[in-house]
Amino acid sequence: MKDQATYTLQDKIDEHGDVWSMLYDNAGRKFKFPVQPEFTNWIDEQAAWKKSAIFQNMSHHMTDVFLEGPDVIRLLSDLGINSFKGFGPMQAKQYVVCNYDGYYIGDVVLFCEEEDKVSLVGKPAASNWVRFHAETGDYDVTVEHVDRPSPDLSERRRFRYQVQGPNADKILEKLNGGPLPDIGFFKMGRFNIGPHEVVALNHRMTGAPGYEFWGPSDVGEEVKALILEAGAPYEIAQIGGRIYPVTATVSGWTGSRLPAVYTGDAMRAYREWLPAQSMEGNQSVGGSVASGRIEDHYRTPYDLGYGFMIKFDHEFIGRAALEAMSGRQKMKKVRLVWNAEDVLDIFRSGLGDGDRYKHLEMPLGNYATSLTDRLLSDGREVGVSYYPVYSEIDRAWISLGAVEVDQASDGVELRLVWGEPDGGSGKTSVERHVQKEIRVTVDPQPIKRD
Repeated sequence: MKDQATYTLQDKIDEHGDVWSMLYDNAGRKFKFPVQPEFTNWIDEQAAWKKSAIFQNMSHHMTDVFLEGPDVIRLLSDLGINSFKGFGPMQAKQYVVCNYDGYYIGDVVLFCEEEDKVSLVGKPAASNWVRFHAETGDYDVTVEHVDRPSPDLSERRRFRYQVQGPNADKILEKLNGGPLPDIGFFKMGRFNIGPHEVVALNHRMTGAPGYEFWGPSDVGEEVKALILEAGAPYEIAQIGGRIYPVTATVSGWTGSRLPAVYTGDAMRAYREWLPAQSMEGNQSVGGSVASGRIEDHYRTPYDLGYGFMIKFDHEFIGRAALEAMSGRQKMKKVRLVWNAEDVLDIFRSGLGDGDRYKHLEMPLGNYATSLTDRLLSDGREVGVSYYPVYSEIDRAWISLGAVEVDQASDGVELRLVWGEPDGGSGKTSVERHVQKEIRVTVDPQPIKRD
């Protein structure tokens, strides 16, 4: 075996021989958010999103990649589905990249505070693809710094916090010493947290009013203390890592999809660049979509609700494939609300004798890094579901999905096949079980904002 320091994703695939079994039977490394799991209890912490205000410490769990150079916008434009016309300082966007066949690799939030300098914040799949091209392509771009997840704020360049909920503006106005600037949705601006100026994004991850904001890590603890003190009269609640992933599904973000990098000759050079111990190298797939073809777990930007971001005003990797798809879109992103009685059947199956269904762990049902389940209508495959969570706001289990356009109407009932065939895969996260069909109701508006 090659030395671990030079062992690549391609080496791992070659050694295993079969991409499907490598990922389907791989337990992977279950990501643990490097923050306290709960500060009170996860039910009350979820409820605070809608009842009062939440403080979410986002300083520790995301990868931040800092790029600079005169070609940085050209690099991003060459890779991203997004348009960069007029893009510059004090602007942000959700940035999406695809492979050569138009399948999704990843997305991040892209921030530009200064000319020719950007940061990419989020899961590392998209940033890794950008870094690869920055290092191997003809671009005058430097990967200036990479902040990796860490529980120690001193190991990271910036703190990053969110304050959101019905009382968020009152708390932030108090800290700012007056009214907040008018910052439109997904726009950037500046205000003060006591004596400290922060840069803010109107993000609304939970769908409620509020902001994500950041500054230098050496004042992060002081800023946090100021927020919690000012927020106490408004019942601000710190939320723990146990419900961090729930925010994704509740707000309509499909954050845990398999990056489409494991197949195809065009992607081989990238696989030879990626370490075997990268996020991509430690992925696992699961669910009732168990066809034996890893490509069946790939998704397009159209499937994930990103079709409106695709702009054919520039050349970018995957453009030709996406342009060919644009006139024949078959799938639409939706929210799925699970039938309460069917969910109770799952929990009942763990009590007493009889068949056991795949366990649903509260409040996140994922048992693989990327979970994809079949959706049926009268026995016919009509789409897929992913990332099931228990939402206290909805008092229901929900998931996101992509369904055929004619199924994407309010109130349509489908059946979700929960669990894996043949008793389950070889993942250590999978107990022996039988599959169960769960009735789910389609909500064609997965993104909820006040």
